[in-house]
Order: sequence, then C-alpha cells, then structure tokens
Amino acid sequence: MKKTILSLAIVSAVLISCNETKHKEGRTDSVEATEEVHEHQMEEMTTEKHVMNNEWVKEIKLDNGNKWQANIETTEGVNKMLSSVKSSEPKTVEDYHALASKLNDDKNVVVKKCTMEGPSHDNLHVFLHPLIEKIEALGKVSTPAEGAEVTASIKENLDGYYEYFK
Repeated sequence: MKKTILSLAIVSAVLISCNETKHKEGRTDSVEATEEVHEHQMEEMTTEKHVMNNEWVKEIKLDNGNKWQANIETTEGVNKMLSSVKSSEPKTVEDYHALASKLNDDKNVVVKKCTMEGPSHDNLHVFLHPLIEKIEALGKVSTPAEGAEVTASIKENLDGYYEYFK
C-alpha cells in the first residue's frame, strides 16, 4: 500500500511538474500534506478500480477536429511500446513484469524528451496518465491471466494514441 502511494506520488509529481501549481494563501504545510495524502488514497482506490478502463477517451480533445501534432520522440516512444506489446509473448508472471519494466523505460524516455506545449501537451497528459497507471499495474500482476488483461488494456491505450496525435 505504501509502495503504491509512493509510486502514485511520483507519477503525479512528474505529471504535475509540467503544469503550473497554484497554492491558496493561508494554508499550512500540514494541511496541504494531509490533503495530498487523502488525494493519493482516493486516487489509488480509483486507479485500482478503474485501471483497465479507457475513460481517458472521454476527456481527451482533438485540435478543432484534427489530430494534435506530437513531437517525434513521443510518437517514436509510443511506436516502440506498441511494438513491444505486439511482439511479446509473455507466459509467466515474471514475463509480464519484464514487459512492464521495458514499457516503463520507454515511457520514461517519452516523458523526458517531451517538448510539446499548450493544449497538445495537456491532451498528451490525458493519454499518458492512464498508460502510466496500467504499466505500473502490469508490474504488479500476480497471475498470467491478470497480466494478459492488463497488457490488452495497455495495447488498447497505445492504439488510441493514433486517434488523437500525428
């Protein structure tokens, strides 16, 4: 549980670091820390319950009916992750964990090399956030059936990239 909360905190920090943070005056650090812990607990429950869905497609927007222009590194990273998923034939829990590790490395390159800004960048985060959660979930599967389910959801997420970005 603590590991999940810590992981979610790190993921949130990466995603939030791209956006301006707004602080309300008069709030104490302890109140902010308490609210953050509560938010992460709520986020964790939501993640565990809905990690397999693709609700992000309800949030993402097109650029006036057109696909967003993505930087080449992002598209290459998504292509690499999709290729890994398609070419993998995991059979054991360890195989799924290894796939999660590879996908996580590729995802980290996408995040690190992201140069997108503005609405295209915001919409990329709508796409990336559930993908990050799914990759994390794949790294924690305890049965091959669970691994297959998470992997299928990751593939669906990655395939969705091409509906919104070029």
